[in-house]
Amino acid sequence: MLSSADHTVSPPRIEIPRIYNAAHDLLERNLRAGRGSKLAYIDDAGEWTYDQLAQRARRFANVLEKLGLHPEQRILLCLLDTIDFPTAFLGSIAAGIVPVAVNTLLTPSDLEYVLNDSRARAVVISAPLLPTFEAALARAPCLQHVIVAGDSLSSRLESASDEHEPARTTADDMCFWLYSSGSTGLPKGTVHVHASLIRTAELYGRPIVGYTEHDLVFSVSKLPFAYGLGNSLSFPLSVGATAILMAERPTTEAIIARLRKHRPTVLCTIPTAYASLLAHPNAPERGEQKLRICVSAGEALPEEVGKRWVQRFGVDILDGIGSTEMLHIYLSNRRDDVRYGTTGTPVPGYEVRIVDEAGQPVPPGEMGELHVRGPTRALLYWNDRARSADTFIGDWVRTGDKYRLRADGCFVYEGRSDDMLKVSGLYVSPIEVESALIAHAAVLEAAVIAKQDREGLTKPCAYVVLKPGCSASAEELQRHVKSRLAPYKYPRWIEFVSALPKTATGKVQRFKLREQAAQL
Repeated sequence: MLSSADHTVSPPRIEIPRIYNAAHDLLERNLRAGRGSKLAYIDDAGEWTYDQLAQRARRFANVLEKLGLHPEQRILLCLLDTIDFPTAFLGSIAAGIVPVAVNTLLTPSDLEYVLNDSRARAVVISAPLLPTFEAALARAPCLQHVIVAGDSLSSRLESASDEHEPARTTADDMCFWLYSSGSTGLPKGTVHVHASLIRTAELYGRPIVGYTEHDLVFSVSKLPFAYGLGNSLSFPLSVGATAILMAERPTTEAIIARLRKHRPTVLCTIPTAYASLLAHPNAPERGEQKLRICVSAGEALPEEVGKRWVQRFGVDILDGIGSTEMLHIYLSNRRDDVRYGTTGTPVPGYEVRIVDEAGQPVPPGEMGELHVRGPTRALLYWNDRARSADTFIGDWVRTGDKYRLRADGCFVYEGRSDDMLKVSGLYVSPIEVESALIAHAAVLEAAVIAKQDREGLTKPCAYVVLKPGCSASAEELQRHVKSRLAPYKYPRWIEFVSALPKTATGKVQRFKLREQAAQL
């Protein structure tokens, strides 16, 4: 009988020397392999070879050193997905300076907080973003230099030398930070080390997704996020693949345009985008694309969406879960063993466990909180001892995600700990009810929250987005859910909406729906 205690799979052996610079490794391995003339990136402005990328990164490192920045000082990157992001990110790391990548959709007040919390000495910002954040930049006392991506950055690169000796950092030195979106309090600066970029590539990117130098990768998820950083930077650069970068907002039309124009072999995005592509009449058919595999993360992929995708496009979606704290995906389906409706099994090199509120392992089939540990765990949250202590428990990381272990060894996502519903004394997973709703032919998206009835009892309440041109009544959807789940789980209220509130990474903001429901 399977236990839901620790689950471990032996990892591949990854030899990383003590003196190690992540940027130098990711760039030089491709030059040594003779891939200098091969395309590393395609962005909205042009194409960039590995030779050009390495040259830009070395020049940027020299720019920072000429400005007087020193190893371990921070530089904030507020950049759209263009060649300037990998240039600045890798160039900073090569110089031993710590890039702090932030979401370009942060509010000005959050950006001001991040600037002061990180004590960044310099900022590289995309020109279109400058008007929004100019006032915040002016209120950062540690900030000494503002570099505007575009003409300003280009002129600095042109005048810099393309010869640079990488900083003698160690594998465990602080390498880069990623800040959370701040949806549950102030943003958290998650500190990662040099070795983690290549470790995620060797543990997940290469063996699980199967990245090779022949791949053309399109990640809808952006570079400042852990998911996008792996998809578009560390994974393709680790094997010499080519990545497509998209600066604009990831609308369904923008995604389709790049699928048609570039015909990528790997697509990485979130469940909402897959559902929207399925519902869009102009999405490319099987013969119009070259996808060999797709990856989903950010939220659980509904079983129906996965199955419909395979039927229409003939390619599987690997659903997985990762986090900023672990840098990338640690629990995933496999190319030769996709179990839709589950998050698969642990990625080799990571251990997971499901525990109750007392921290004790729960029996298989029972729901509990998922903990994970592995070699890419962040060091801490910068300047936040209390939240660090709450999340990082020894080697383990508390994920805040509720899971259960199936008899076949696959893990099933039940929702965030603070999103769980207790109906008639029994826990109800919002994911389970949402999946039942999405199985209806007219439903594009659904989000389920708890709401109290007139007697003060908690019942499920659903917010539903219908597919374009489709219709359904609340009563019809309620009957549909009752036909699939236990009667007490069906949503007592159904509100039809045009869109669900989401974070920049595509996660549904259920707390906003709870606030809205309380006013009804």
